Amino acid sequence: MVNHPDSKERIQVYGLDMETGKKLRTGVIFGGRSGEHEVSLMSARSVLNALDRSRYEVIEIGISHSGEWYVGEGVLAAFENRDLKRLHRATVLPDPTRNELYQITGEQNGASMRLDCLSELDVVFPVLHGTFGEDGTLQGLLELADLAYVGAGVVGSAVGMDKGIFKDVMRSHGIPVVDSRIILRSQIEKDIQQAVRLAEELGDYPYFVKPANLGSSVGITKCQNRSDLLEGFLEAARYDRRVLVERGLRNVREIEVSVLGNDEPQASVPGEILPSREYYTYEAKYIDGTSGLLIPAPLSAEQTGRVRELAVEAYKATDCAGMARVDFLLDENGNIYLNELNTIPGFTGISMYPRLWEASGLSYPALVDRLIELALERKADRDRTERRYTTEG
Repeated sequence: MVNHPDSKERIQVYGLDMETGKKLRTGVIFGGRSGEHEVSLMSARSVLNALDRSRYEVIEIGISHSGEWYVGEGVLAAFENRDLKRLHRATVLPDPTRNELYQITGEQNGASMRLDCLSELDVVFPVLHGTFGEDGTLQGLLELADLAYVGAGVVGSAVGMDKGIFKDVMRSHGIPVVDSRIILRSQIEKDIQQAVRLAEELGDYPYFVKPANLGSSVGITKCQNRSDLLEGFLEAARYDRRVLVERGLRNVREIEVSVLGNDEPQASVPGEILPSREYYTYEAKYIDGTSGLLIPAPLSAEQTGRVRELAVEAYKATDCAGMARVDFLLDENGNIYLNELNTIPGFTGISMYPRLWEASGLSYPALVDRLIELALERKADRDRTERRYTTEG
């Protein structure tokens, strides 16, 4: 069970007194420039439904496939219907003196373009999966704007997003990961046969080939032979310039742990994925909902303790904050390998992250509240940092 102090007490510490009746102006950002755009919309729907409108003034902010920011009435519904005509362009400025969301009015390509303040923002809740949302780029903008935001900072987001760098960091901390290597898209385009030879140095098939900077099982291919590997390279290279080739494990079990917190993170009970397909595909995760989930996972007490311990170690090693879902592989010999760390995990109705916390005693609405509180806590801690250095004399 998860036990936290009273939320009003915590929020007062971070400079916002809920007793005054003032609502937290909360910008929820979704969509984005990645192959996980549609997943983001599904996650955002669940988050928006969970936000208590008596506590939060919610501003929906959608980012199109081409990167434009939009506000207006029913932004999420407009994105779901792919009809943005009634929405208005918007932006946030990288200016720490203006914690505001601006609506862009007038001719956007002419001298009459104008920025009108739409709302101040107390906190931002990014529900953006993949590139330009989960990889540290958006977090950098929010840092420049001096805004509180849910989730990991620039470093944690970037390291968690890049599967190759993440595995190198895990190895440096003695955390077990499966053998893998990074091959560049330029190497594949220049000499794909050489890229195949580099991959095959990992050992026997099967392999998994993945875009290094993408999640939600987009662009992933399980390769049983060289022909599969050639196709897998071409598929993964569509989505990233860095391609991860990973040695496949046989008779593997997929275990996931949700982590919550800042400097003192907590791990949920672990869960196990029972894929309805050969592995946990995009369709199985988000479309057909046919994969089974075992919560808690049927593990020994020792295995349960170990995956929870490793999840927190990985979280701290990457300077993560707010939340992460940490994924493990358990092979037929009982060996545990840390696979990935997702800093903005899926938040849909069938997503593992919130379901694991629900099984640990924290409901979906309470989880959303806690994430916002952690964002305010992180911002308060960031504000204590000296930004100037002066010498005496």
